[in-house]
This record gives sequence, structure tokens and C-alpha cells, in this order.
Amino acid sequence: MLQRFTLKDKLLLPIVQGGMGVGVSAHRLAGSVAALGAMGTIASVDLRRHHPDLMASAGRDGARIDAANLLALDREIVMARQIAQGRGMVAVNVMRAVTQYPALVRQACASGADALVVGAGLPLDLPDLTRDHPDVALIPVLSDVRGIATLLKKWMRRQRLPDAIVIENPRYAAGHLGAPDAAGVDDPRFGFAVVLEGVHALLRELGIDAERIPLIVAGGVHAPGQVRTLLDLGASAVQLGTPFAVTTEGDACDGFKRVLLDAQPADTVVFMSAAGLPARAVRTPWLMRYLDKEPRLQQKAKAKPCTVGFDCLQQCGWRDGNARAGQFCIDTQLAFALQGDRQRGLFFRGSEPLPFGAALRTVRELIDYMLNGVAPA
Repeated sequence: MLQRFTLKDKLLLPIVQGGMGVGVSAHRLAGSVAALGAMGTIASVDLRRHHPDLMASAGRDGARIDAANLLALDREIVMARQIAQGRGMVAVNVMRAVTQYPALVRQACASGADALVVGAGLPLDLPDLTRDHPDVALIPVLSDVRGIATLLKKWMRRQRLPDAIVIENPRYAAGHLGAPDAAGVDDPRFGFAVVLEGVHALLRELGIDAERIPLIVAGGVHAPGQVRTLLDLGASAVQLGTPFAVTTEGDACDGFKRVLLDAQPADTVVFMSAAGLPARAVRTPWLMRYLDKEPRLQQKAKAKPCTVGFDCLQQCGWRDGNARAGQFCIDTQLAFALQGDRQRGLFFRGSEPLPFGAALRTVRELIDYMLNGVAPA
């Protein structure tokens, strides 16, 4: 058993389940991970899709949809905590890029989340938004030393430090990536060894005890040997996304899991998302058709009404007519993926092999394998 790490006075297994929306990591997955003594994460984006009554009542009214998503988040946190029974931690991931970012942060705190994990932008205002909830752990997601330095200095002026930092390597991670563009995901400055060494030097420079801020590395981790190597480099824990998405407890349907399980690393592609960020996903029929016509869509880009009835993103390439971003509705395509629709869905997936190949395994088996090297029968 690898050494546990301390986060907000809680002793945790050195493995974290990453947040995956829309609906891929909700209460069942996050609660199951926490119940084993690790940190499970609910992705806060559009959780109403797991609640038929909220889908029916919200319709296509933007205000009702926003309210339904807050209620869905509350339900998911409560159910995850029931599964966890006080063990581990139940975190909520909120994208800085979503319109409801402040409301989702406040709802997560009010509903009893143990931690907030915020990426897809610099969450410089997170200490202010959570001032009334000092017991909630604050965990920004960043990719390079420069971004971490900017955030630390800003937060220190507010008399607050992160309770941990997720360091995500865009070269391997799934979903939205912390690089300026698709060409930048392979930049050497994002390498784990480079960032870990740089952050430890930064902490010394700022007079911060390195033990005070655990560093959690994310992106491409899929084997026990990697975990040990990364911990030896100075990480406190590792974060996994895709391997948790395809466990039996994952909140997406079996059809969704089968698409990820059957996809090979070569079947993934990096492209520009509607959020204006590079992203990595499986080469599904929909994605390949979209990429084929993307240049023409970008040439004709212009502002247009939202197709789903609510403004999910602060900046949307499709809605706002931003030709540098993706020209599609990301909420629609992720919703198709949640249903297992390979023809129309957008399936985020990391670039590396899965720990058990195409086999579907439990959360317990995954954690036991990654931390102890115990392969299931």
C-alpha cells in the first residue's frame, strides 16, 4: 500500500477520481470512490440529465434549466455522501468557463461538498466565492508553473492558499485541456517532472511549506509503475479520469463505456472545443464529420441563438460566432454520449491505454491495481 496523503486534515489514498461531465461522474461513481478512502468527484455540468423529473419541468427555459441543474447538484452531493458514509472525500468539479460557475460553487458548498475542484480557466475569485465555507477544500486545476505562480500570488493577497493543486498534462488528458491551442498540448513545459520540480522551487521561493499543498498529477496515468514514479518525483497523489469512467460504478450507460473501452489510443484526436479550449476525444462518426466541415463552418461563423435553451458556457464558439472555437453545441453532443450514442456523441477520452484493456472492472479493482499492483482474476 502506498503512503496516504493529507488533504484538509483528512487522510486519503493517493488516488483521485477526476470530474467528468456531462453526467459521466455523478453520485454513484464519486460516492463509491470516496467510500474506499479516496477522493471521488462529481462533475457539476448539466446534472439535470440524470433526473427525468427535472428534465421535464425545465423544458427549454434558460432560468428553469439553471435552477434544475442546481437542484440536481444538491441531490447528487447528498446521494454521494450517503454512499461514502463519512469515508474519503466527495468533491465537486466546476468549470471556470461555465456561465453558472459562481452559482454552482455556492451550491456545492451549501450542499455539503468536501472539496471544490476548478479548472478550465484561472479561478482567481474562488477564495471570495467560498469565504463563508472555510472547511471546503479549494483545489485549482492548472498545467504549468507560470499559471500556478499567478494563482498562488493572487490567492496569497486574499490570505488563502490552495488546499491542493491538480497538475494536468494536456499531452495525455481527456476533455478540455489546459493549453492555449491544439498545437500546444505537446509543449515540454507541461511535463510532470518539469512542473513538479518548478512548483517545489516556487513554493520555496514564496516561503510556503511544500507539505502544505499536496500536488495531484493528472493525465495518462494507467499503470501501477507510473503511480510510484510520479510519487517519487514529488507528487502526493495521481488523478485518473477515463479509467474511472469505464468502471461498473461509472454513472454513464454501458453503451458509453463500451465506446471508450473499444477505442484505442490512436483513435483519439485533439480539436478546438466550443468553449475555445483544445480537447481530446474519440474519433466517433459525428466528430469526424464535424472536423471535415469545420473550416467551412468557421468561415461562416456568426452569432446565433443557443440550440439548447440555456447559455451553458460563458463563451461559446457556436452561439457567439467565434470562428477560433468549435462550431457546435457541446452540451448536445455530450448528452448524446451520455446515452451511449456513438453516431452522434462526443466522447472525451485520454490518450493512453486503459488499465484493464477492454474489460469492465469495479472501482475497488481499479484502485487496488493502481496502488498495489494487484490485478483482478
